[in-house]
Amino acid sequence: MTVYMRAGEIIKKPVVTLAGEDIGQVKDIVFDAPTGSIRCFTLAGRGLLSGPLHRALLWSNVHALGPHAVMVRDESTLEEDDTAARSDRDEPGGADVLGVALTTRSGTRLGTVVDAVVETGKAPVVAGYEIETAEQRHILLPVAGPVTVSRERMLVPDATAEHSAGDLGGFGAAAEGLRDRLRHEAREE
Repeated sequence: MTVYMRAGEIIKKPVVTLAGEDIGQVKDIVFDAPTGSIRCFTLAGRGLLSGPLHRALLWSNVHALGPHAVMVRDESTLEEDDTAARSDRDEPGGADVLGVALTTRSGTRLGTVVDAVVETGKAPVVAGYEIETAEQRHILLPVAGPVTVSRERMLVPDATAEHSAGDLGGFGAAAEGLRDRLRHEAREE
C-alpha cells in the first residue's frame, strides 16, 4: 500500500531508536534535486530551547518513517556532521520550491506551492505538491513526467491541471490518473 504524507508533517517528527531512545527531531528535509528523492534529514534537539544538532540522518539509515516518528537502529546511524545535507552549488534544480508558482507548459497558472507530497516507502520521492489557488483554496496536484523548476516557477505537463485531490485520501487516485493520461499521450505521439 502506498502512503502519502505532506513534507510539512515530517518536520518536527521525533527521531527515535528501536530501543525507544529519543535522539532528536527532524529539522529539514533535503531532497535530491535530479530524482526528487529524500537524501537526508537535518536534525534539531528536542525541547523548547534546543537548537540544531548539526548532524544529518541519511535516508539509507532510516529504519522506518511512521505517522508519529522516524525510527533508526541506534544513534550511531547519524552522520557526525551535516555535510550530507549541503548541496552542490552547481547542482541543477536545487532551489527551494515553496512559494514558487506552479504553471502548466501552456502557461496556465495553477497556484503557489505551499508543501510537497511525499510518497513514502523504501525510496521516498516527491509525488506532488500542495498548492494554494488564486481563490485561496488548497489542493493537491500529482507530479509525473518532465518538470522544470526555476526560482520563480515550476512547469508541469498540461494534463496535471485535470488531476487534483482535496486531501491525501484521494491523492493516490489523482496520481494514477495523471500517470495513465501521460502514458496514453506518449503512445499517441
